[in-house]
Amino acid sequence: MSDYGDGDGGTPNRELYAILHVSPEASEEEIRRAYRQWAQVYHPDKYQDLHMKEVATQNFQRICEAYEILTDENRRQIYDIYGMEGLNSGLELGPRLNKVNELKEELERLKRRKEQEKMLAQFRPSGTVVTKLSLPDFLYGHGIVKGMEMASQFESRVSKNDTLALGGNLAVNESSGGRAASAVYRHQFSSAATAEIMVSLGLQALIGVQTTRHLSQHSAATMGLAMSLQDGSINLSNAWTRHFSERASGNIELILGPESSISVGWQKKDEKMSAAGEVKFGTSSFGASAHYTRRFSLKSHGRIGGRVGRIVDELLASHVHVFSSTALEIEVGGGRKLSNFSTVRMLYTIGIQGIFWKFEWHRGSQKLIIPILLSRHLNPVFAAGAFVVPTSAYFILKKFVIKPYLLKRKRQKTLEISEKTSTQVLEAKAAAKKAQKLLENVANRKRNKQLESGGLVITEAKYGNLKTVRVSEQQRDSNLPSQVIDVTVPLNFLVNDSGQLMLHEGVKKSGIMGFCDPCPGEPKQLHVEYTYGSRRYEVTVDDYEELQIPREAHQVAD
Repeated sequence: MSDYGDGDGGTPNRELYAILHVSPEASEEEIRRAYRQWAQVYHPDKYQDLHMKEVATQNFQRICEAYEILTDENRRQIYDIYGMEGLNSGLELGPRLNKVNELKEELERLKRRKEQEKMLAQFRPSGTVVTKLSLPDFLYGHGIVKGMEMASQFESRVSKNDTLALGGNLAVNESSGGRAASAVYRHQFSSAATAEIMVSLGLQALIGVQTTRHLSQHSAATMGLAMSLQDGSINLSNAWTRHFSERASGNIELILGPESSISVGWQKKDEKMSAAGEVKFGTSSFGASAHYTRRFSLKSHGRIGGRVGRIVDELLASHVHVFSSTALEIEVGGGRKLSNFSTVRMLYTIGIQGIFWKFEWHRGSQKLIIPILLSRHLNPVFAAGAFVVPTSAYFILKKFVIKPYLLKRKRQKTLEISEKTSTQVLEAKAAAKKAQKLLENVANRKRNKQLESGGLVITEAKYGNLKTVRVSEQQRDSNLPSQVIDVTVPLNFLVNDSGQLMLHEGVKKSGIMGFCDPCPGEPKQLHVEYTYGSRRYEVTVDDYEELQIPREAHQVAD
């Protein structure tokens, strides 16, 4: 009936904490107090009816198991690290692990082994390929490919505090180009200080050193020194970063040398948007750039950006200058997330260098970028057509081809999962309904008491895949079982005498007494409608998100 393994995405269920309705950081006294509260409801001796006594016995056994594990220091430690799988594997059994010290040593050994495995897996490759295409040159028979840039880097942790990164870069732009190879060795002295040694060979051979130190909790400074191996010139760089809040930061960078410059930038990012901007002045370059990205949903986003000035273009990720160009352009477009690791984006750029389409594909740390020059002349009719035609085609395809196909594919996948888990889900729902039946009397008493005092009353609560609730009955597949359960009764039971309700962060809600998982493998949310005094409120939270009610922010406008 209960799943004690990992949750969706590998997040621990922490179901034992959910059963007793305590925080993962709860003290032993808090656990004992919660156990006594639940035992008063589910103790089998409270019921005369044989059916009710059987239901109470099943739930009482769950409560006792959770209590016995969480009040045992050693077993709780194993559960927190490895879950029920660790407890069932026998880590707490046998003569070798009878003593507390021996158990802790065994846990430390296993943790060290996991850290070593994680360190070995930290071999992170990254790369970018840019292929420049030109439609006008292709129409005149001069070839469509006008340039290519490639950059790759492999980073690996050679020890706990040491990292080695090797990279290579290649750029060809019509008749000019360049190449470079680089190696960076990074050592972390402490949580606040790191140092790097860099060597680059190729178009601009150089050797340099850089150190970064956190000056405070919100600010950091970086200082670097680089010397060219070709002419012996020296570059000195200083950068300061300041976090104004959890979502916003700013930076200033000063470079002294043959290409001296100063730049000021800022970044801001939250769940719905991200924005950044920079202004740079140098001996041979100046400019300003900014971009704004808006997330319309978990999978799609829109983007607008622009830049102006005389920019010194660099060879991708390296510090090798290839050529300078005058820039005045505006870029608009959007993208869509295909999976957890893949994103595609299409951008439209118009500026003094011409009209471009740009296609981007991001897969993990790998990028493929294809800018296509459509025209070098800024013809207003052509510029409007180059934007309107593909945009209209995309939305038509999305509405009549892509979206119906994805919805059909998702329904098929959901139906397959439902068929495999239908028996398990039906049993879980039946068990949750029985558990709610035993909570009903106390929940109703609490509800009536809160009504009399104008306190917190849960009027309706739904848990599961809430997207299916918004689908009309005509659109919903009749073969699919309901992916939502009503949890109004258990939430009214959990309201305390002070008229408040608290669900802890990091605890999967399907483990709460009277809940279950109505849609294994699907994202789940909890929607609660409640009254407090004479006002109505409603709130929706994710499966592992904390919930505290009542809150003024949840109030529904009359």
